[in-house]
Amino acid sequence: MTKAARSAEQDRAAGGLHRRAVDLGQGRYARASIALRLYRSTRRIRAYLRWSDQGDTHEQYVGEVDATTRAANLEQAWASARKQGFVTDEQVPAGSWASSPASRAVMSANKGRDTKPEKLLRSALHRHGLRYRVGVRPVPDLRRTADVVFTKSRVAVFVDGCYWHGCPEHHRPAKKGAEFWQDKIAGNRARDAETNEALSSAGWLVIRVWEHEDPEQAAEEVAKAVRSRQDTSAINQS
Repeated sequence: MTKAARSAEQDRAAGGLHRRAVDLGQGRYARASIALRLYRSTRRIRAYLRWSDQGDTHEQYVGEVDATTRAANLEQAWASARKQGFVTDEQVPAGSWASSPASRAVMSANKGRDTKPEKLLRSALHRHGLRYRVGVRPVPDLRRTADVVFTKSRVAVFVDGCYWHGCPEHHRPAKKGAEFWQDKIAGNRARDAETNEALSSAGWLVIRVWEHEDPEQAAEEVAKAVRSRQDTSAINQS
């Protein structure tokens, strides 16, 4: 089971990502998970709550569970942990942009790097025999970080999320806090356009790939662009 699948399993059992919170005090929360351990000698299953705080892993015994499936045992363990006060709902701080604890938990969990679409594209590029740098600034003095960078051919690739960058096919405007999110997405798109122009002016080719695009097809287009610019550079130098 992948890390994402394990997290989704815990979310379902707990009733949502925001319901997996251990209150650390002073407005700080840790995201917890339930570990199930089968003791073969007794055939009993014990549940433990686990979380990290500043690099240290903590564990709290929750109790025994006795359901017939793993999913049901996780639900039983989360309910017990909540009843005993080990976990709580993560609260929205005053003045937060989030409309609810659930939306804040989901948005906070969004990764800015090494997302699944990025990894799939990088794997496809690697199969094409390409080597690249990850998460660096194409132009050191320009505060813009590309997801995949081909330094010699000066090709910068960005993998854009459909929601955050306003994909014309899949973006669906938020119903709650609509004005805030509309401004947020518009700002992201304006920054994307500014980045494209700045890098192009510096001699870079910018390629943007939507997260919904087929990674193999996207990799083929990137590979063509990289090799074309490499060939052009070799001709100019000869």
